[in-house]
Amino acid sequence: MLKPLLCLSTLLLIGASSPQTAVPAPTPIPPDAAKMVSPVKPTAESLAHARKVYGYECALCHGPTGNGKGDVAAQMNLPLKDWTDPASLKDMTDGELYYIILKGRGSMTGEEGRASPEVLWNMVTLVRAYGKH
Repeated sequence: MLKPLLCLSTLLLIGASSPQTAVPAPTPIPPDAAKMVSPVKPTAESLAHARKVYGYECALCHGPTGNGKGDVAAQMNLPLKDWTDPASLKDMTDGELYYIILKGRGSMTGEEGRASPEVLWNMVTLVRAYGKH
């Protein structure tokens, strides 16, 4: 029931937005944030939770496998990174990924206030794992 409601609300927002609305330029990631290192040791349980959160919060745009081909991204014609390609994240630090997941970027809303730092660090691990298959 939750997934159809998320899809409907997202599609309503897409339909209500002007096609001429420009996407704001991404805010630069602060150097201190880029240097952050995960204090979390992922476990099978914590990664399973991260997959669940990803399924609810991220897969609509980023795709269920992290390939950047989610339904909403296709509808909005958003060019998202294909995380299944190891090269797509090779120049990004874990701190940069954490910051983007926390604060959001472009059209993406962040998880700040909705997920704990531990969950966010496990999301970083999960995103990295998509390129290792």
